[in-house]
Amino acid sequence: MAKTLIVGSDHAGLDLKRELSGVAAEFGYEVVDIGTHSTDSTDYPDYAHQVASAVARGEGLGLLVCGTGVGMSMAANRHPGVRAALCGDVFSASMTRQHNDANVLCIGSRVVGGGLAAEILKAFLNANFEGGRHERRVNKIDPSNEG
Repeated sequence: MAKTLIVGSDHAGLDLKRELSGVAAEFGYEVVDIGTHSTDSTDYPDYAHQVASAVARGEGLGLLVCGTGVGMSMAANRHPGVRAALCGDVFSASMTRQHNDANVLCIGSRVVGGGLAAEILKAFLNANFEGGRHERRVNKIDPSNEG
């Protein structure tokens, strides 16, 4: 079964999204690019919601890129079952998969350079959820699971 990475960006993240899509393809991922495909000004929530919806349906992992990554992560995390993590370093990208079962990686194109962003994405894609004691904690992220 092919691994899928659903990618999206606003205009600020377009170039980095394209670069990272190539990195994911080299890692054997089928890349589904939902946009934007232009440098014309766009609204980041439109793309965050599309990627998060696909991830919530189980279609693959997600990658979102905007200027800071903050807006994308906020919008994506509004979707039940989505655990979007804004990462600016390799360690956090690996640990958020291992301990938080993150399924969407958010990166800020104006914060992280292309070389580091590629390493962050590789760490995210190479890591797996450890389960165990982390499973209980991840279940508590959604308040409807408590009680």
